[in-house]
Amino acid sequence: MSDDVVVQVSDPHFGTERPEVVEVLVDWVRAQAPTLLVVSGDVTQRARATQFEAARAFVARLGVAATVVIPGNHDIPLFDVASRLLRPWSGFRRAFGPVLEPVHASPSLLVVAVNTTRRMRHVDGEVSAAQAERVARRLRAATPDQLRLVVTHQPVLTVRAQDAHDRLHGAEAAVRRWVEAGADLVLGGHIHLPYVAPLHGSIDGLARRAWAVQAGTAVSRRVRHEAGNSVNLIRWRARATPRRCVVERWDFDAAARAFVRVASDALELDAPPPAPVSEATA
Repeated sequence: MSDDVVVQVSDPHFGTERPEVVEVLVDWVRAQAPTLLVVSGDVTQRARATQFEAARAFVARLGVAATVVIPGNHDIPLFDVASRLLRPWSGFRRAFGPVLEPVHASPSLLVVAVNTTRRMRHVDGEVSAAQAERVARRLRAATPDQLRLVVTHQPVLTVRAQDAHDRLHGAEAAVRRWVEAGADLVLGGHIHLPYVAPLHGSIDGLARRAWAVQAGTAVSRRVRHEAGNSVNLIRWRARATPRRCVVERWDFDAAARAFVRVASDALELDAPPPAPVSEATA
């Protein structure tokens, strides 16, 4: 069984894209020849038809046979109140198909997406108990060879106090169900800040290691001061022992006109979480 390469692109915000970054990213993705492309929301800036068409064309140019694309809060109309209430995802569906919570399954990968946008929420996302159970049920049917990924738009874990208000509503209960059911990684975006962080160190009651993998904004000029345009690449070899994957962060380097690897995390999977260090032994 050959190695899998998953590219995660998040928050491109077409309508605010940087054309030079778009062109470099297209070439970079093609060079990686990924097994799967994951786009974790906010494909547009204002859910306009021209922006969805640009996003659709961009994804097509990447040339990845298998894709998982989900909406973000920017992908439902903000100013057109009637459309937001009556047909919030119509533009997204015209561009990327009718399924808002796609599932990708291969002998070595299982990716289950969750639509965390809500027509009555402006920015915040939410995962319902029914959604959490649907994802857990699919995860429980996974095979040992599959790397098991869940994709949301808003983060299930934040690492800075100023981002706590952006955390997905219902995340803690959902993550417990998903990790118990076998989830390895939960991929997200929304806050334009890339990081990899252990879920088992932040959410009580997790009997397995699992990881939050956040991506920055791929091509938008709406970057954070401390994080420019970036994407993630996940490498997975099924049947390897011990069971682990590698998450790489690739940032756009304006001087080099290239995406360059700036971080690489080898993540151990399935092992019990490390025991807490008590004050007496610290």
